[in-house]
Amino acid sequence: MINNQFKKGELYSFITGKASTAIARRLQKNFKEAGIEITIEQWSVLYHLWKEDGQSQQQLCEATFRDKPSITRLVDNLEKSKLVKRVASKNDRRSNLIFLTKEGKNLEPKTMEVANRTLNEALEGVTNGQIEIAKEVLQMVYDNLK
Repeated sequence: MINNQFKKGELYSFITGKASTAIARRLQKNFKEAGIEITIEQWSVLYHLWKEDGQSQQQLCEATFRDKPSITRLVDNLEKSKLVKRVASKNDRRSNLIFLTKEGKNLEPKTMEVANRTLNEALEGVTNGQIEIAKEVLQMVYDNLK
């Protein structure tokens, strides 16, 4: 079915991340203003570790939709910042598990407050119904291309 509601260029630009990019830029700006010295990419890795600590790099690749070299670089930098540590897996010596340090755990409340504030800024004037429709549509697009 052909959908002519948008010019193709406008639709492609929107679906490929215009809104996502704007949110990421604002979140990075808000982190900087709050004195939080991490990137959005690093925050996304930390976010998944806050949900479940001790994940493998492969699990983090899948959770963040990043490739192995990107996750390795992000974990390297988080380790240099003393926010995570690598621990050899007891089940697979070829694999490391990534754990939060005390500093990494302590960063969660402050970053989540900034992230929630940023999301509230982004969704100002958007109804719950509109959010649900957007989620459904984007999930359908994702499922179609999976």
